[in-house]
Amino acid sequence: MATKLVIVESPAKARTLNRILGRGYTVKASLGHVRDLPKSSLGVDIDQDFSPQYVILPGKRKIIRELKNTANKASSVYLATDPDREGEAISWHLIKAAELDRNNSPVHRVVFHEVTEEAIRKAFKKTRAIDMNLVNAQQARRILDRLVGYKLSPLLWRKVQRGLSAGRVQSVTVKMVVDRERKIQSFTPEEYWSIEVELAPQEKQASFKAELVALLDGTKLNIHTEQESKEIVARLEKSKYQVSSVQTKQVTRQPAPPFITSTLQQEAWRKLHFTAKHTMAIAQQLYEGLPLASEGSVGLITYMRTDSTHVAPSALAEARSFIDKKYGASFLPSKARVFAKKTKWAQEAHEAIRPTKVARQPDEVKPFLDSSQARLYELIWKRFVASQMSPALYDTMTIEIEATVPKSKDGYLLKAASSSMRFPGFTTVYSEGKDESDKTEISTSLPELEAGDRLRYIATFPEQHFTQPPARYTEATLIKALEQEGIGRPSTYAPILTTIQERQYVHKLDGRFHPDELGIVVNDILCQHFPKIVENKFTAQMEQNLDEIAQGKKDWVAVLHAFYFPFEDMLQHASANMTKVKVVEMTEQKCPNCGRPMVIRVGRFGKFLACSGYPECKTTMPFLVKTGVPCPQCGGELVRRIGKHKKVFYGCSNYPKCQFITNSKPIPQPCPQCGKLLVAYKEDEAKCVACRCTVKLSELNINKEKVEVTS
Repeated sequence: MATKLVIVESPAKARTLNRILGRGYTVKASLGHVRDLPKSSLGVDIDQDFSPQYVILPGKRKIIRELKNTANKASSVYLATDPDREGEAISWHLIKAAELDRNNSPVHRVVFHEVTEEAIRKAFKKTRAIDMNLVNAQQARRILDRLVGYKLSPLLWRKVQRGLSAGRVQSVTVKMVVDRERKIQSFTPEEYWSIEVELAPQEKQASFKAELVALLDGTKLNIHTEQESKEIVARLEKSKYQVSSVQTKQVTRQPAPPFITSTLQQEAWRKLHFTAKHTMAIAQQLYEGLPLASEGSVGLITYMRTDSTHVAPSALAEARSFIDKKYGASFLPSKARVFAKKTKWAQEAHEAIRPTKVARQPDEVKPFLDSSQARLYELIWKRFVASQMSPALYDTMTIEIEATVPKSKDGYLLKAASSSMRFPGFTTVYSEGKDESDKTEISTSLPELEAGDRLRYIATFPEQHFTQPPARYTEATLIKALEQEGIGRPSTYAPILTTIQERQYVHKLDGRFHPDELGIVVNDILCQHFPKIVENKFTAQMEQNLDEIAQGKKDWVAVLHAFYFPFEDMLQHASANMTKVKVVEMTEQKCPNCGRPMVIRVGRFGKFLACSGYPECKTTMPFLVKTGVPCPQCGGELVRRIGKHKKVFYGCSNYPKCQFITNSKPIPQPCPQCGKLLVAYKEDEAKCVACRCTVKLSELNINKEKVEVTS
């Protein structure tokens, strides 16, 4: 009897499905995409309604032959690629490349959002045909990106330098980084002062601090200079203090919703310091299945490319039962918590990212996972469980205090606040991480006071401050900004951030994105000649158009027509009017052959040093980023290098004489125990390469944000 052929993307997913489906099924992996537009040409026939000219990818012909032969012998074919537009397109490409629609075996599309036995068996009972709306939305995105990339890049080659590229979404992202940098550079700090007054009840020793906030009539105080501060302090020292009001109330704090793709990437950066690319790679492994002892290969999480916070009723019931048994009835709300859609384009057929089985606790699966897998699974598990737990309860107290100045009509209003936890609720399991701009501090202890109580003055604490510019983007805040602006979609955030770094348009320093000189130049050219292409609203509208194509509301060819012909006009105008730009960054290093200064250039493999006397002198040298840390073997300087697959590592500048290397960033201070080299270990720790001792960066008087920890 002929078997049924199931085609998936990866061998790991194939192993998991093979175990679940058992005999009667043959599961094969396509190893990702099998067809794409050609690299050597545009591959889009603009005159024929943007007809794409797909080719089988190099190295995939053998796979296609095997799939075709197996399909010819199968009783039916099931395409079980990922449940999104890209997965739908891969299935469609498989049909075309392996000619699956030309044999006698029926072809079925199978969609599931978790690789578990229940979900797989349910999906195989409810198959469908290829959804061409989803395929066309993916085709439109691919063709749009190809048109922009293959039309803009040659222009940049001619006008700036060879090897440059531009992309529909990556260029907008670079612009966001450049715009933020310019705001920072043009920012003028403004001085201001805050004043706290230490007070105590008349006959008690317990003191507390209250912040000066306004005049007695409610007029807000803005203290701009030290002199103003001194004048107010002098009056406060003579003032009489009395409690004017005491407000106490109970505040509830609700848990965050389960992860969607963007929030997973943000939180993995905040808590694990994982890049978006690393996060998605690990999440893919957890989704496709990993071997768990006697269970065999098991999918541990639901599909990780999603923009919906929806959770299946069965998963909610399982989570509530687990919480009741493990934490008790007080930690369980009266009914399951349902979260509103995170984004207007969220598809409720999709689910949030959650564990496929809540009873599979992180500590139980940890022995079968590597460190990254275990840490990310724990993050996903805790976030989901916490999302269905009772809110945390806090008792808060806010005290308003009047300061009256003797023999004067002047007076001041001060405030003090405290917060104490009454019931931990979901925080027993998990609390959401915060970006710097979201962090707030509140006093945690105030004495028992009532309105009318007089207070004893103890001391005044004036403090000088300066307004701060907006912070540079981290992985978390840049993804958050892209999501808020509607730029890109869940599956695109990680490749966007990877691409703009690989192109040398931006770089990460101390965990934050900085624009490179090349990125600034390219951005300015695009803003001048292609303002619409790099406009946030235009890019967001294009994403909306793609969503409407996927929903069958718009024709994909019409969307391409509306975009391309105005774009072609901009191209012709720019080609005729753009002046040639020479990007050269001078260095103090001299050419070893002619003595002229070396300049930094960007080539196919990144930055390198070249003689400024080119073409007379063609000397080139590697570009080395110095760390200022001595090599522990020979005393030379450790420098940052780029290895295979663009991996960063640190090696001795005396290579090849000295071959010392480390994958972790060197720390300037030596080990406090043995004096040897310290390297970045965790977010706030360093480890000695010699004696293996660990030390907090704070103990070395190092701000942890000054040390970029590579994941």
